[in-house]
Amino acid sequence: MTTDPDWDHYRSLLAVLREGTLSGAARRLGLTQPTIGRHIDELETRMGVALFSRTPSGLTPTDAARTLEPHAAEMEAAASALLRMAGSDADTPRGAVRLTASEIIGVEVLPPLLAAIRRSQPEIVIELVPTNRNEDVLHRAVDIAVRMTRPTQGALVAKHLGAVSIGLFGHPDYLRRRGRPRTLADLADHDIIGFDRDIPALAGLEILSGALDRNRFALRTDHDLAMLATLRAGFGLGLCQRGIGLRDGLVPLLEKEIAIPLDIWMTMHGDLRRVRRMRIVFDALTEGLLAYIKASAPQRRK
Repeated sequence: MTTDPDWDHYRSLLAVLREGTLSGAARRLGLTQPTIGRHIDELETRMGVALFSRTPSGLTPTDAARTLEPHAAEMEAAASALLRMAGSDADTPRGAVRLTASEIIGVEVLPPLLAAIRRSQPEIVIELVPTNRNEDVLHRAVDIAVRMTRPTQGALVAKHLGAVSIGLFGHPDYLRRRGRPRTLADLADHDIIGFDRDIPALAGLEILSGALDRNRFALRTDHDLAMLATLRAGFGLGLCQRGIGLRDGLVPLLEKEIAIPLDIWMTMHGDLRRVRRMRIVFDALTEGLLAYIKASAPQRRK
């Protein structure tokens, strides 16, 4: 009798897809290379298809492996959610909460809020996933998500917190060397930090289509944290969330011309509202992000 592959086989498949080699997958999972190889062989035998082509440089996934990948990732998310729920009591603020946010929000904004949660709720463990990908809340890849776009799935609880303002900033050292732009046309004489291959999907970016021409950028990167780091280092002028720029002593520029709103949404699965630790983290982050949005709002001139 042929038995269905168990979760360990799919977990090994995912690890090999992510690492590209049996040895890399073994290190990732803390298993031996022969064990990973046996899992892949058994999976191929039971499914009757080849999952990888063996080459001197490693393993190349077949179409069959790529077809299985999203389903295996869903199983991984479900297994992770089961472990988080099994290690907790729904009525007790104890256990893990898996949280995702964009790289900038996750690294630059959330840490003080998470530290405050830790001080008040020491039995809650936070699993933080900073990524610009939309992690799957509906299928429990994460419990709570801070997103910049409105969620569309009906089973999710979504709360719109407002919008942060994206503005143009420069480091004081750079401005002392190069002067301060007074108009959008002046940006042609400045070093601009901008995107590389991924055109940012920011509402209102069309007002900068002339000033922010990729061919005129002095530095190009699609990594938000790298862009922020070079801005802080005084490399040139770049876009930044107003709250972060002011906090770091950067100088806002052309505020009337450049003020791009970026929405912030708090999201979690509707079923998690009954889990106390989820509500605690959701509410605390909501309160903290609302304060961040308020503090970073552009001041209205009288």
